Amino acid sequence: MNFFDPNPQYEQRPLFINAASRTITYADWYHHADALKAIIANRSLAAIICRNTFGSALSYVCCLQNRIVPLLIDHDMDAGLMKRLIDTYKPAYIFQPTANASNSQSLYTLEDYSLYQHATHSPALFEDLALLLTTSGSTGSPKLVRQSYQNIQSNAASIAQYLKLDASHRPISTLPMHYTFGLSVINSHLLVGAAEYLTEDTLFDASFWDVCKRQKITSLAGVPFTYECLKRLHFTSMDLPSLTLMIQAGGKLSKRLQKEYADFAMATGKRFVVMYGQTEATARMSYLPPADGLKKIGSIGIAIPGGVFHIMEDEHTEITKPNIPGELCYEGPNVTLGYAQCAEDLARGDERHGRLFTGDIAYVDEDGFYYITGRKKRFVKIMGKRVNMDEIEQLFKNAFTTGDFAATGYDDDLWVFTTAPESELARFESFLTQTTSLHPSCFTIRHINKIPKNSSGKTQYTVLLEWIR
Repeated sequence: MNFFDPNPQYEQRPLFINAASRTITYADWYHHADALKAIIANRSLAAIICRNTFGSALSYVCCLQNRIVPLLIDHDMDAGLMKRLIDTYKPAYIFQPTANASNSQSLYTLEDYSLYQHATHSPALFEDLALLLTTSGSTGSPKLVRQSYQNIQSNAASIAQYLKLDASHRPISTLPMHYTFGLSVINSHLLVGAAEYLTEDTLFDASFWDVCKRQKITSLAGVPFTYECLKRLHFTSMDLPSLTLMIQAGGKLSKRLQKEYADFAMATGKRFVVMYGQTEATARMSYLPPADGLKKIGSIGIAIPGGVFHIMEDEHTEITKPNIPGELCYEGPNVTLGYAQCAEDLARGDERHGRLFTGDIAYVDEDGFYYITGRKKRFVKIMGKRVNMDEIEQLFKNAFTTGDFAATGYDDDLWVFTTAPESELARFESFLTQTTSLHPSCFTIRHINKIPKNSSGKTQYTVLLEWIR
């Protein structure tokens, strides 16, 4: 049974909970899905303007249950870019917050959301197409990842298995649901009949932590930026006895912070799980078992259940010896169908056939644990020498506790942006020269007040590049 099919055993269980302690049950979900069957034909395309609220989450699960294909869009997306995306794919329906709706007549209401007709016909859809997500690097681009029903189900089942999830777990929505990591938290918990607390509060809101205590939240999910914020908030000193699981993905956490949280988890009987994934693999591809967290600092761990990694020299030649870097390739049932760049692409079938070249450079150690060293395309040449900008970033993050860092640039023009005080810049310049032998004339270190990040906490390198042109 798919997690998005009605399950009579779950009907009376809570599904979503909000700040007012209101509860939506699984039975409520099934009721809304039945009602929508009379309004939207299956295999229709529907856009959802996503927030972490009842209406948004219900819209998503109802679409999956009725084989309506949702296109998830960040509600904070620039209005012009959002219009471009909707104009490109021409969804027949749009689910959006009732408060933001136009004067057009609502077809149905799901809590704080309303359903509106947008076009008379949906584009042609591949029979197993289940979901459309924007890629993490495609802000403002019409490029989408096409996910199948098997992709979503298999990845949710794998995540629930290695995280040992059950109906007693209660996560809180620390990440936006349009983001593949945040969505995977919803999917994997629905699979086991658990409930998720939905909030738009941030880590810096006192109400967020009040909820964690009052609702006995059991797990937190975060990207590296989340865990940097938690450190500033002295999270490890908080009294949160119900919190037993912390999961991290969405980028490489510094070795310093990875060790700090692994130490904390070990000392307090909690689990800290580092994971690795991409939207192109539905969500997760690897996890670092908590028992190995301190022994394998810096590792993304091992392939998830049902998946296999390969280190490739090129598209056809596998590197079989340990500690030799190459492109990381993943095989598994969660590898998505491919991309779409226009409405006509939604009729395309499976173009990856379960195999994904990730674009990440990695190696495997003698024990079978994998380590990411950088992105295949995140290189610049400095005086003829290839420099991995991800490695430069990690050098700073591992060595210094003050400030955030981001590296970008062009050939012979490397830039490192930092939120650390300007008084530290000379020390950073000396550090970079000593550790990499790069001449100071080839790089610039600049202080800025804030590293630009998107709603899922990932650095917006295109914004930084605009600043140095």
